[in-house]
Amino acid sequence: MNNIVLKRIDESNFIDCFNLKLAVGQEKYVSNPIRSLAQAYVYYSQCTPFGIYVEDKMVGYVMVIYDYDEEVYNIWHMMIDKEFQGNGYGKGALKEVLRYISSKPFGQSQTVFITCNPENTIAYGLYRQLGFMETGRSDDDELELGITL
Repeated sequence: MNNIVLKRIDESNFIDCFNLKLAVGQEKYVSNPIRSLAQAYVYYSQCTPFGIYVEDKMVGYVMVIYDYDEEVYNIWHMMIDKEFQGNGYGKGALKEVLRYISSKPFGQSQTVFITCNPENTIAYGLYRQLGFMETGRSDDDELELGITL
């Protein structure tokens, strides 16, 4: 598999981010990157939005945010463009995100949360495969999963 690299979203690549597309039916599971980047602007002191790259091509998007109240990291809005799904890029990207979080860019927490609709079986299975476990908390139709680094 090709090397996955995370690159911070900035003025050089935000248009590529806006052009990412979900497969039909996935919009009920993931917000589009435009909404996510608006949130990143608001929470700029506690988050990092990333393009997920394979070679020089953006294949996806993910945002890492630190919750100072709970002192935990959260992974928000992770998505792989519909043209690049099924190639293992989500798994590689999630490993890179966890590596980034382990550097403690915002705080000393070792706890990472992600939410997922259990009907999104591919994403849910990926998170469980990498060690995320249900925390017992939920929000609307999404379950929270957590991992300790």
